[in-house]
Amino acid sequence: MLNGKKIVIVLPAYKAELTLERTYKEIPFEIVDDVVLVDDNSPDGTVEMGKKLGIKHIIKHETNKGYGGNQKSCYKKALEIGADIVIMLHPDYQYTPKLIMAMSSIIANELYPVVLASRILGMGALKGGMPMYKYVFNRCLTLFENIMIGAKLSEYHTGYRAFTADVIRAIDFTHNSDDFVFDNEMISQIFMNGNEIAEVTCPTKYFPEASSINFKRSMKYGRGVLRVSITHRLHKWGLIKSKLYGSSK
Repeated sequence: MLNGKKIVIVLPAYKAELTLERTYKEIPFEIVDDVVLVDDNSPDGTVEMGKKLGIKHIIKHETNKGYGGNQKSCYKKALEIGADIVIMLHPDYQYTPKLIMAMSSIIANELYPVVLASRILGMGALKGGMPMYKYVFNRCLTLFENIMIGAKLSEYHTGYRAFTADVIRAIDFTHNSDDFVFDNEMISQIFMNGNEIAEVTCPTKYFPEASSINFKRSMKYGRGVLRVSITHRLHKWGLIKSKLYGSSK
């Protein structure tokens, strides 16, 4: 705990057998209270590795529900076990768990209710081996999103995020996509509710075992991001009413 806040790490996993142990062993358990591993019907030994590591809360999907569907299970379980702060960390070791302390501190000290670990600040993405086309894609989409949403984030596409439980409860993420655009829908919902988002510089690693989407999936994701951004602006102007922005309460 930090300042009496229960911290829960959620790990949305798919084929993470080879990287889960490295990720798990860097988690600062001096402040982290619980870990939730959700395996999206991996064909490898992700669940067995989680049990070997002693992870208490393990959920295995009987069918593959997608990246967004995985996160829905993660957040539901984290809230169920009484989390005050929820940190979503990919178990593919692309992001360092060593930032958990910094991200948790920002929230536990009530500076910001949401923290994103940005690969763009400090040029961490290119240093870590992000393909140039993905970097350019990231920057262009982020610029469009900032204009449409009215924010100034360095990136919207990181898979390393920390939230207060209250922020998660205040949005209805059950209506969100089960695919990768879930992340952008969630950020849009958070901004629509008037919350501020902080960012911290995050180094990243690109290597064969780290998860990544191919060019075709990237294009589908990009179209989804454009849709979310335009929907956000039109909803804010009152021209449409999107179910994304309904309250979960």
